[in-house]
Amino acid sequence: MRILVTNDDGIAAPGLVALEAIAAELSDDVWVVAPAEEQSGAGHSLTLSQPVRLREIEPRRFSVRGTPTDCVMLALGVVLKDHKPDLILSGVNRGGNLAEDVTYSGTVSAAMEGCLAGIRSIALSQVMADYTAGKEDFTTATAHGAAILRLVQTIDWPAGVLVNINFPPVAAADVSGVRVTHQGFRDYGNIQLVERIDPRGFPYYWHGYGREKSTPHHDTDLEAMHDGCISVTPLHLDMTHYRTMAALKTVLAPLAVV
Repeated sequence: MRILVTNDDGIAAPGLVALEAIAAELSDDVWVVAPAEEQSGAGHSLTLSQPVRLREIEPRRFSVRGTPTDCVMLALGVVLKDHKPDLILSGVNRGGNLAEDVTYSGTVSAAMEGCLAGIRSIALSQVMADYTAGKEDFTTATAHGAAILRLVQTIDWPAGVLVNINFPPVAAADVSGVRVTHQGFRDYGNIQLVERIDPRGFPYYWHGYGREKSTPHHDTDLEAMHDGCISVTPLHLDMTHYRTMAALKTVLAPLAVV
């Protein structure tokens, strides 16, 4: 089995090392194509206004001066064009990709791009107890990742579906179990924008969040993290809301083109 590994934290990220270790438990044919620099929050963006640079660092390991989506596109269209991967793994992200995070996440978006290409794709993220640089702990993901991936791949996998896995901020031995979940929802209240002044006297801003309130439902990805469970969430790319679609058809029927 050929596996493509990518991420949004960059080619030098410790989470990428963790994911390579997980992938190595599944196959000896592992390829890495990851951003040259951190691309957190890049979402499903493409680089369109400048060239995208691809550099081979060592055999089967490439960096891309671009977004996670660029990485998957170049992997499939250039690096592995003659022998496509059977599985795409994205992560292990430094921090969770839960609830509405998936709309911003470069990690999840790389899996989305693989999904669009018709390849089974899985995003993996590790919620941290301590986010201090150099103290990140991916051992829960590395301890449980390969076993979960083996089982996930045994099911029928519809087109347009990817899997989003989040590991809780507990020690590997303290994981309460694996829970199949749906996306939760967080209410951050007012988004916090921190304003500062640069040395030339001009204002600039840092994004922040207000106090988080999460949905209390037991079967959400958020509650799984609170309960120390690994969360496995199937996501699909068809964002159509069919109930509203039916209502719109009714109300707009007089204007419909025959």
